[in-house]
Amino acid sequence: MTVCAWLLGAACISLLAWLACPSSATAGEPDFQIPVGQRQLFLDDYGIASSDKLARTMHQPLKRGAVIKPDLPWETTLQTRCAPAWDPQHKVFKLWMITSSSIPGVAGTTYAESADGVHWTKPVLGQYEINGSKENNFVTVDPTLTWPANAMENVVYDPDETDPSRRYKGLGHCYSREPIVSPDGIHWQRLNVPAIPSADESNLNYDPQTRTFMATVKTSAGGRRAVNLSTSKDFEHWSEPALVFSADAEDQVLAREVISARLADPTLSQPTHVNPAEYAADVYNMPIFRYEGLYIGLPAIFYRTATQAGDGFHHVQLICSRDLHDWKRLGERRAFIGPSPVDSGAYDLTQILPPSRPILRGDELWFYYTGIKYRCGAPEGARDMGAVCLAVLRRDGFVSLDAGEEEGAVLTRPFTLPRGHLHLNVDASNGQAVVQLCDDNGAAIAGLEASEPITGDQLDAVAHWPNAKLEALAGRRVCLRIRLRQAQLYSYWIQ
Repeated sequence: MTVCAWLLGAACISLLAWLACPSSATAGEPDFQIPVGQRQLFLDDYGIASSDKLARTMHQPLKRGAVIKPDLPWETTLQTRCAPAWDPQHKVFKLWMITSSSIPGVAGTTYAESADGVHWTKPVLGQYEINGSKENNFVTVDPTLTWPANAMENVVYDPDETDPSRRYKGLGHCYSREPIVSPDGIHWQRLNVPAIPSADESNLNYDPQTRTFMATVKTSAGGRRAVNLSTSKDFEHWSEPALVFSADAEDQVLAREVISARLADPTLSQPTHVNPAEYAADVYNMPIFRYEGLYIGLPAIFYRTATQAGDGFHHVQLICSRDLHDWKRLGERRAFIGPSPVDSGAYDLTQILPPSRPILRGDELWFYYTGIKYRCGAPEGARDMGAVCLAVLRRDGFVSLDAGEEEGAVLTRPFTLPRGHLHLNVDASNGQAVVQLCDDNGAAIAGLEASEPITGDQLDAVAHWPNAKLEALAGRRVCLRIRLRQAQLYSYWIQ
């Protein structure tokens, strides 16, 4: 597959098949456990003892286009650095956007809401004056502030907060992020706490499993943009920001390939300034969020084509970690979200800023991200340049283990079997999946050698055995051997 081919669309990106992949367990690593209800994915090898004749594939979400466009008279570009927050009381999604304006000196944060996540309204808030009128959707901590002091780029809903006046939490100001709180996401107040050091990009997420707030803020490492991480349990006392992710030498090699491929592709928007001596890659922005048993990061990699006017373009990549420190690069560093063709009518032609985290809607993950048509070379007087876009992935659909016509299998590490049923998220539309229960040495357990075949595209298939019940082994140390033929396995769990 050429570099050009994987820059676009909702393609799947396959890695080399494993042959007898060894266990990922190392000395001192805790025992592998499967908490009831927690889905086990295949982004890394953490729960895998061995794999045979399977390929690991990263999947890109399908783009649904722009869902919030700059359609008010003063709007030119809408961006977001947060995910929609569901308000359970009012039954609406709430979203905060960075808004650029055609009016000199007017920029800041605006607010929108939606009942379904697709159709959005921009309610009049009466907080900020534009040309003598407060009939707009700008939201601010202090109406006397102007950009960048009036920025509110990152907002989360805290379901564990006991003080109703602090239910929503955010980071204000474009530089050195100020913790702010709100009862409704509209009326805000500052906290009298130190700001988090940051350059002009940040992201914020809340990990409900550990009740930890995670702020990723832009820094510099080796002269390039990079990402620091600061965490807090109470939103007031924050850890010292520490480098968590940056571009490495391999990124610089890949940058030349990616830029060259883009310049050779007439379907893509082209940079205005190009200087091969100045090609480089760095990390522009990166949210981190908890997903089931691991952390996922979505770094926006900026590919610089010239230092003049800081020209270049973005791709969003996919990474994962178990400890917030050691990160695994996925999909051979290719785009998880890449650019759309220039004739598509889309906004995400050049600048793509990542979604903060996905929103679970039924059996889908919805990603709200920023798409901007230009970085340099925007037509004079251009309007309607950037919007909030939506892309959709099947639940757990980041990475799958794939088998072709020749059967492949994955053996899990031993774990203590909880009481419940075994569920699989698997696409076996043209083949099947069969599950074998094994002892902790990998030997098949009598009566559970082979489940009934699972066929079809099933996001929640329950494994059944004709002559035995899984529940009878609850509390015993077991392994799962999942055999696949013409199938893609995304996850499994005990429910």
